[in-house]
Amino acid sequence: MNREWRPGRDRKAVRHIASGGAMRVPDPAPRVLVVGGGIAGIAAAVGLAERGVRVVLAEAQPQLGGRVRSWPVTHGVDGVADGVTMSRGFHAFFRQYYNLRALLRRVDPALTGLTRVPDYPVVMADGATDSFAKVPRTPPLNLLWYALRSPNFGVRGLVKANVAASSRMLDLDFPQAFDDFDGISAEKFLDDLGFPPAVRHLALEVFTRSFFADPSEYAAGELLAMFHLYFVGSSEGLLFDVATDDFGTVFWTPLQRHLTDLGVEVRTGVRVDRVHFDTQGGVRADIGHDRLDVDAVVLAADPRSTRRLVADATGMPEAPWRRSLERTGNAPRFVVWRLWLDTPVHPDRPAFLGTGGFPLLDNVSVLERYEDGARRWASARNGSVVEMHAYAVGDGWSEPALREELRAELATVFPETRAAGLLADEWLISDDCPSFLPGERLSRPQVRTDDPRLVLAGDGVRCDLPVALMERAATTGWQAANSLLAGWGVRGHDLWSVPLSSRVPAVRTLRRLAI
Repeated sequence: MNREWRPGRDRKAVRHIASGGAMRVPDPAPRVLVVGGGIAGIAAAVGLAERGVRVVLAEAQPQLGGRVRSWPVTHGVDGVADGVTMSRGFHAFFRQYYNLRALLRRVDPALTGLTRVPDYPVVMADGATDSFAKVPRTPPLNLLWYALRSPNFGVRGLVKANVAASSRMLDLDFPQAFDDFDGISAEKFLDDLGFPPAVRHLALEVFTRSFFADPSEYAAGELLAMFHLYFVGSSEGLLFDVATDDFGTVFWTPLQRHLTDLGVEVRTGVRVDRVHFDTQGGVRADIGHDRLDVDAVVLAADPRSTRRLVADATGMPEAPWRRSLERTGNAPRFVVWRLWLDTPVHPDRPAFLGTGGFPLLDNVSVLERYEDGARRWASARNGSVVEMHAYAVGDGWSEPALREELRAELATVFPETRAAGLLADEWLISDDCPSFLPGERLSRPQVRTDDPRLVLAGDGVRCDLPVALMERAATTGWQAANSLLAGWGVRGHDLWSVPLSSRVPAVRTLRRLAI
């Protein structure tokens, strides 16, 4: 007996079937401009091109990948680090990222470009350490195991926890939970739980930091969606995969070739300056010195570029969603600092270490543990390639102070780096990620707009499925393609998600009886 195909191990994963129709657009095929070559834009371009749509993909950077791109760097220190790459930092490819993995499988069906991380311990500033390596993958066993076995929680933590508040985390329905908890901050929600401080950092606050946000400026609904996606809503587990080499080599360069093979015109290093919506039905876009006429636009750019293009668009009727888009913002700035050290870190250091309770440091990566290029460099020079992240960095920090503090905090968790020499480094500080402030969800536009010629995509676009980060980008990219295809009577692409409701029905029953 043949079982229905599933994208992972979770037999309760939900398939969201696309609307029906023809498998290809009729001739003459419509032409679509996709603005932004990140995950969302690539997914939209693939989804459209596979149905015969003529696509032009415009990306302002020289490489595809958006906030997950990589690029070559040359340091000129006796050629010691030449030929290496830089990126915006470590990215975890969780097994729950079904729609992102569907995109990657277009060029890597077996996902050989990903490798499993055996653990990602989290260490607190006071030295307390926790691990997720042995946590069972299936709810509620994962919760019980963590609560009873974690050195930072245990029976004493269970006794002190606010049971009523905690039970709300296990009784969720999406998308309703987004709205139910959107008006309060993650900080307020975490305060109500009464968890030990270490557990708060280890099990929950790490999610808000993943969005480059301080818990006081992050909606509780988004926090609970993350908790549901990774912990209580899925049996895919808490461990994740990482790319075996830099992102461009493993994924984006092959996907660019795939797009070209599908007939997509890929333009990198070009900026879309303005779009005009003609009253006769077409759309005109100014791309540098070129003028492009298309039938529709997928706007999958970064938040600031999206706001600029929508604000400057002409010929588009005023609509509430345009005004609400203006009120959305960006998350605080973050730092990625990659160091090429002349001394190897201890061999037992993990590929990825989360941290909590430090003034700046949020995590540390040892790139030679998983990236082929970094491994070759470290082996040839008996050194290490180490990367630090700091999220939600306040404006009061100067760059010299940031560097000094981060290097000191690195030496706290990896003492052997204190005396290591710095052969080369790359420093990146930016604030181009979307914010998820309490109460902001209603002001966040969805994939569809009031104009059928314009759809939006990206991790800052409102999505009713419990997805986040790279998976939200991929999901909304596919949804943007599906929306346009449906308008032309063409079948879209099926999507998958973790279950939309609680995986712990006993908690739901008890809460209903108590009400």
